[in-house]
Amino acid sequence: MKVDLGDLNAFLAVARAGGFREGARASGSSASFLSEAVRRLEAELGVRLFNRTTRSVVPTEAGKGLLERLGPALTEVESALDVVNGFRDRPAGSLRLNVPVSAARLVLPVIVPPFLEAYPDIRLEVITEESFVDVLAAGCDAGIRYDERLEQDMIAVPIGPRVQRFATAASPVYLDRHGRPQHPSELLGHACLLGRFASGALTTPWEFERDGEVVRVEPSGPLIVRVGGATDLTVDAAISGTGIICVFEDWLRPHFESGALEPILEPWWQRFSGPFLYYPGRRLVPAPLRAFIDFVKASTRQA
Repeated sequence: MKVDLGDLNAFLAVARAGGFREGARASGSSASFLSEAVRRLEAELGVRLFNRTTRSVVPTEAGKGLLERLGPALTEVESALDVVNGFRDRPAGSLRLNVPVSAARLVLPVIVPPFLEAYPDIRLEVITEESFVDVLAAGCDAGIRYDERLEQDMIAVPIGPRVQRFATAASPVYLDRHGRPQHPSELLGHACLLGRFASGALTTPWEFERDGEVVRVEPSGPLIVRVGGATDLTVDAAISGTGIICVFEDWLRPHFESGALEPILEPWWQRFSGPFLYYPGRRLVPAPLRAFIDFVKASTRQA
């Protein structure tokens, strides 16, 4: 049996993206190209790999089995081919990162432009996702997460600010109307703007700390948004006077400086360690990822 490697990659793109159009966008090809490649692969293997309807493309049992084994295998093939990169004057190829929206907004903007300028032959793709994922199974080379969400078999490299804080704030108009809380427990009497993780859990309790005293409160309010992509809606609502927000201090800093938002309970803001770039320790590191790791380490030393 002689199966084309390109057809296998096409199958992988469709399976991971959940459709031909989505797979085409992710892989930079066309839906018709992927469809034809999958048809060739199914004909060569003699089995149907996808159940297709007008609304969905779902792997069959055979497709699921192939997907489970194929992803790691093709990753190893890519790693083997990447050895050639070591003989180039400068690294080339693709680098895919899986990061939360907060990292895409607060960490990567100061890293990505100078990195791409230093390595013009590298094509960087950033996928935002709030839940922790197996980066290899997701077709990514590395991810960014916080230390409490890292698995033990991952190698972690500090990236971005090493200390961060969650900040609480509201618009001056809201605070003039409803009062300025002096203790976290007073938040229970205010309209608070909340988030919900992809798992369904709310971003509560809000946790505060001062002089060794830890206070956790379960606030409520008129607005709940999905953590990540909809966080800016919460910020806009807070600026408009809808209620009190609790989010990364760096996310709110421009609005503190403009006066659109006023910090509250600042002595109680809890500190936590910054994010990490993580990648599997059980595989050869591709040249684009190695270049990115070295660039991040150099940036951290200079900070």
